[in-house]
Amino acid sequence: MRTALNCVRTLMSAAALALPVPAAWAQPVTDGPVKIGVLTDMTSLFSDIGGQGSAVALRMAVEDFGGKVLGKPIEVLQADHQNKADIAANKAREWFDVQGVDMVTDLLPSSVALAVSDVGRQKNKVVIVNGGGTSKLTGEACSPNTIHYTYDTYALSATTVNALMAQGLDSWFFLTVDYALGHALEADATDAVKLRGGKVAGAVRHPINASDLAAFLLQAQGSKAKVIGLADAGGDFVNAVKQAEQFGLRKSGKQTLAGLHVFISDIHSVGLQHAQGMLLTTGFYWNLNETTRAWSRRFYEKTRRMPTMVHAGVYSSTMHYLNAIKAAGSKDPKVVLAKMRETPINDFFATNGRIQPNGRMVHDMLLVEVKKPSESKEPWDYYDVKAVIPGSQAFIPLNKSGCKL
Repeated sequence: MRTALNCVRTLMSAAALALPVPAAWAQPVTDGPVKIGVLTDMTSLFSDIGGQGSAVALRMAVEDFGGKVLGKPIEVLQADHQNKADIAANKAREWFDVQGVDMVTDLLPSSVALAVSDVGRQKNKVVIVNGGGTSKLTGEACSPNTIHYTYDTYALSATTVNALMAQGLDSWFFLTVDYALGHALEADATDAVKLRGGKVAGAVRHPINASDLAAFLLQAQGSKAKVIGLADAGGDFVNAVKQAEQFGLRKSGKQTLAGLHVFISDIHSVGLQHAQGMLLTTGFYWNLNETTRAWSRRFYEKTRRMPTMVHAGVYSSTMHYLNAIKAAGSKDPKVVLAKMRETPINDFFATNGRIQPNGRMVHDMLLVEVKKPSESKEPWDYYDVKAVIPGSQAFIPLNKSGCKL
């Protein structure tokens, strides 16, 4: 009898599962709070570029938006991925599957961005990259769920290469960090050098977070190339510039250091005395105009540091995302991403910015020169803006991106 009863219960349970779920029980994508996660380096060599500053910028955006969208609260999560792509991917899966996170942002460095972009595609979630730089994100590794918002390796490296080549600095040697970002920087810069008829004398790759770069700098010095392109980031860039100063590279006047991936936090760490005269490209400068200064000083009050372009990008892209949810009346990823692509971006970060089908947010970039100490009028007044590069010139044209969605 007990066996028969168990069989009946099993059949009843199966039948119940097969019945359609009543509308009152269904969980449409617009139900529940909108959850946004900032996944970044909180403690290591990229923490000044993104880190807690990105979490602050995200919370500023949520607060300025009003804390709610579609009548539901906006929640913020943050995590440190320890600069490991596998940890980042696992955290993203947990957030998407267990925590119900709708969008993940920051995502530096490039290896992390690539890994989480792939998870976002698998889970049909929105991924907005502000920290990771590799141009592969809108090229062969593009995803319909990923927006590459703030900058990429092509925009930073090619613009800087073009400016230095115009000065007759036509032979290059690359000091490259050995991971996705460095490889992309070197490749994009190499293409730019060759396109303008220049010569690449060679390259050497060093480990991430290397404390001693002497042997690598000696190879670069021995190449006799006119320019040593620093295809690295964060603490690696800072170490390279400081150690190059010990070798007297800048003072010799024989070789020029070119930063291909530089943030204002890096210049702050290096100091104007060592970085003066360096040409570089950036997607944002706090002291550009009254609008950038107003937002940046609000950020400074919370962090005691001026924002990097990543911090500004996190704020801007979050506001664009939340406005898209509001306009669409839904947080469904496909609907929101379509609304983000069709809506221009006009704020303190970008003027007439546009998101292309491959996810690249095209906006103007700035070619700047690092000031001499005597030229700086206040703390963090580090750049002299030499040119505004239109987005159509700064980024890889859509038809040449190699993206196949």
